Amino acid sequence: MLDQSQRTAILELRKKGHGVHAIAEALGVSRDAVEDVVESGSAEVPRLVRAELAGPHHEEILAQYAACKGNLVRVHEEIVARGAKLSYQALTAYCRRHGIGHEPKEPAGHYDFKPGEEMQHDTSPHTAEIGGVLKKVNIASLVLCFSRMIFIQLYAWFTRFECKLFLTAALKYFGRTAGRCMIDNTHVLVLCGSGANMVPAPEMAAFAERLGFQFAAHEIGDANRSARVELGFDYVQNNFLAGRKFEDWDHANREAVVWCDKVNALYSPKLHARRRDLFATELVCLKPLPIWIPEVYVLHQRIVDLEGYISVRTNRYSCPYRLIGRRLEVRELEDRIEVYDGPREVARHARVVEPKGARLTEPAHRPPRGELRKKHEPPPEEQELLAAQPKLASYTAALKKRASGKGTLGLRRLLKMVRDYPEAPLLAAVARAEQYGLFDLDRLERLVLREIATDYFVLTVKEKDPEDGTDE
Repeated sequence: MLDQSQRTAILELRKKGHGVHAIAEALGVSRDAVEDVVESGSAEVPRLVRAELAGPHHEEILAQYAACKGNLVRVHEEIVARGAKLSYQALTAYCRRHGIGHEPKEPAGHYDFKPGEEMQHDTSPHTAEIGGVLKKVNIASLVLCFSRMIFIQLYAWFTRFECKLFLTAALKYFGRTAGRCMIDNTHVLVLCGSGANMVPAPEMAAFAERLGFQFAAHEIGDANRSARVELGFDYVQNNFLAGRKFEDWDHANREAVVWCDKVNALYSPKLHARRRDLFATELVCLKPLPIWIPEVYVLHQRIVDLEGYISVRTNRYSCPYRLIGRRLEVRELEDRIEVYDGPREVARHARVVEPKGARLTEPAHRPPRGELRKKHEPPPEEQELLAAQPKLASYTAALKKRASGKGTLGLRRLLKMVRDYPEAPLLAAVARAEQYGLFDLDRLERLVLREIATDYFVLTVKEKDPEDGTDE
């Protein structure tokens, strides 16, 4: 079939008066083809109109496409069972031509960035072998848009804490920062809105302001806007993770930094340069980081349990035993756990990354052998009671023997009497109670009050006046 340029040439030569034979010889085509073009008088290539085998079944194809939930294999089986005679390839070609289940592709956008203008951040779920176990990991990536310098790290999960850790590590790796950080509309960073109306979470906005950049989000569904960082995840999956095994999370992230160094130093045919060379050009346009960047940590409030531990993400860390029952401030940093009692650090442990119920114990946090109260040592109430009134030793021993358990409630009641009542009436009442085997503390207290009544509350009786019959 002649194309449009050939048909145009035939019509032009015909207008100049050349014959069919001369035109056919000049263009190297048949005379019949020249005659057909001259007869049509149009340079437009005619479309071939062929009968489509699936045409008579158009409505049935649409109905089965909806019923089979877009599965063309099932659609083909159903319409063939109903008498249609067409192959699966004919069905799929018909569906492509008529847009059944095939939306036309939109042209991809192209973005150019000036040096230091923008960096892009995103995360992607993958699987990696860590510690001999295949685990789900979140790979975070930051890419400078002009030089394509890349930095990645692996995390067990990705919250605002991990996001701050990653961005801090990435910007320290680059040594500087771009003015804008493009993100998707993730809840980790976004407080409300999306795209141009996105409002970052206050703590993340403050974090970005301290490091000298601002967060911006692309419109929902506009993946081309963050293509610099999106394209790198396929390379990470098929190059960095392929065939690599890691001992632990720290080993994985150290290997990730080594891999980034290697990739950034390679020559890129697409960029016609090395990323490091482009970064040297971009460096003067990037913003310097603050002279001091504080360590990122998340703050917890924990009460030391009876075993002397505090819990962070199901992992338990020991604290000094003397702080049992105290509310402490716990700082969770990237590689360690710090415990503070007021302004003073009282414990420090290596941080366990995954929530696996681990227990970390520092020997110095346990009491020295024999320091705790011995098994048969008197309870504190008895010690205080005997220190205040040693003469009650025999009654106290008899009271404990007859009480249930350790007799703590009875000892507290007797100690309260020692504090509240005078010594002489109390000792007299206790002596009488011990003589008769009386250990009911309510009755003992009534005996004490009776002693006090006769000694301290003496009532005078008035004499009777013989004249008026009244008492004086």
